[in-house]
Amino acid sequence: MAQRGLFVGMVTLDMVYLAAAPPTNNQKLVASDYTVSAGGPATNAAVAFSALGNQATILGVVGSHPITNLIRADLDSCGVAIADLDPNRTEPPPVSSIITTESTGERAVVSINASKIQMAPDRIPSNILRDVDVVLIDGHQMAVGVAIAQQAKAQNIPVVVDGGSWKPGFEQVLALTDYAICSANFHPPDCHNSAAVFAYLTALGVPQIAITCGGQPIQYSTTDEMGAIAVPPVNVVDTLGAGDIFHGAFCHFILQANFQRALAEAAQVAARSCECFGTRGWLQKS
Repeated sequence: MAQRGLFVGMVTLDMVYLAAAPPTNNQKLVASDYTVSAGGPATNAAVAFSALGNQATILGVVGSHPITNLIRADLDSCGVAIADLDPNRTEPPPVSSIITTESTGERAVVSINASKIQMAPDRIPSNILRDVDVVLIDGHQMAVGVAIAQQAKAQNIPVVVDGGSWKPGFEQVLALTDYAICSANFHPPDCHNSAAVFAYLTALGVPQIAITCGGQPIQYSTTDEMGAIAVPPVNVVDTLGAGDIFHGAFCHFILQANFQRALAEAAQVAARSCECFGTRGWLQKS
């Protein structure tokens, strides 16, 4: 049975190039491949959630600039609906330029964050949580994220946080969170290692926490135990969006399995995505 997910946060246009290495000063590169797609943590998570047979909606800022036609076309092809917080916005959306290194799959990213497109909670469409089974918040629309988390909590809808990096105000969302899935680059105030991150999030009342670290085991903590889950070995082609895809897959599996199983299954999907160039190539292999 298809589930419904609401994904709150960043919507960008990603221009991704595959090259031997990132350019140095005054160097021109010829890429061996390229792709253009919608991007952003919550957006890529919504695509993964949809790819696993669910109904996904991204709540973020898109607007009406001509560039947004590319975003809309990509998300439409992926079965992701858009709930636009600023549909009349005429400025171009954030655009990311990304270079993936052919030999390692590592990526270099130049982008604009969402600081200039922050929306107030009164922009949230009415009944946005109707029939929603899970919510993911990436922190790039913080005021909106807090409001959605409060509404979800009141309706007993599980809230997942994508902790890619620390953002001011995140503590308000985290206090309402059921599952915090963080990267190794997620550093709350005065937290310099994973033990400190676990302690910080536990003190905020987050009951289930995980920290991912690329190909290293996933560390996790629940109210009953702490442990680690191995991630599958993979022939890495491109790591771009792997964390986002992990989060979207987690939202799918947590609706049908326990925390540890959902983490392990999500790791399988994220590993598969790393075997393909760009954030959409893995969809052709699914």
